[in-house]
Amino acid sequence: MYHTWMRYFTPSPVHHRLGLVCLGVGLQHGTLPTVGPRTLDHHVAVVVSAGSGWYRGADGRRTAVTAPALIWLTPGTPHHYAADPGTGWDEAFVDFSGPATATYTELGYIEPDRPVVPLSDATPARAAIGRIARAARPGNPLLEVETGAAVHELLVALRRARADTNADGDPVLAALARDAFQPLSVAEHAARHGMTAAELRTAVRRAAGCSPKDYLLTVRLGRAKELLAATELPVAAVARRVGYDDPAYFSRLFTRRVGTAPIRFREQQGRSVHGGWSNRVPDPEHPPTILPRSV
Repeated sequence: MYHTWMRYFTPSPVHHRLGLVCLGVGLQHGTLPTVGPRTLDHHVAVVVSAGSGWYRGADGRRTAVTAPALIWLTPGTPHHYAADPGTGWDEAFVDFSGPATATYTELGYIEPDRPVVPLSDATPARAAIGRIARAARPGNPLLEVETGAAVHELLVALRRARADTNADGDPVLAALARDAFQPLSVAEHAARHGMTAAELRTAVRRAAGCSPKDYLLTVRLGRAKELLAATELPVAAVARRVGYDDPAYFSRLFTRRVGTAPIRFREQQGRSVHGGWSNRVPDPEHPPTILPRSV
């Protein structure tokens, strides 16, 4: 059983000159049908926020996909993927195209040679996709411009959220993400790499665009959001899982950085339409059509 909501658009040639155009957006949940084998003439970013599955590319090699993760589908590349039949997964996808895709690929934001990318947190990407879904309301006169702008935002969010846990990723970020939940200071993290704290700050700012402290905090809070949304662990247990022995401090930090208290965040995730999406996505005044289907 699965649930799905989709919208597709046909931007004009004028909108293509903006650099990026959104061709479609979808939210899906459950044991979804296998996709492919197929080959597309445009890009698709598939964000898997819960569950697991597999991906197979042109080389025939099967790669495991474990949430949070990104699947890049690029033009002309044969692909084949599916959620595990026993668990299913939650996914959101955006189809897009435009001349700016070449520049984003050159800059490393789109990675044709790395179709499965682990993410430290799928929340920012889901927020960008949510803005596309809200813009997809019937009769929106700004549809093409709003959705195109959100694709730019999505690519930036995905670049920031890369966990960089495989050999192709940045080794410093990979190690920080791996050790993020341990009670280590920035200086102690640096020492593990044979670096000074200043050298670590330079390396992380170059790779992730932020300080080591902010990068570690992003990884910790991203994991906390996943635990709050997907488990019934008490807030104190969530705090310990992500490296905070003081649950009161964790709650204050979470509230300040996320904008809502952990308990409130969990309640918001619970009030969802089919597929596990908050009822704020899309706009509550224009709810999606959710089509339950049997497989």
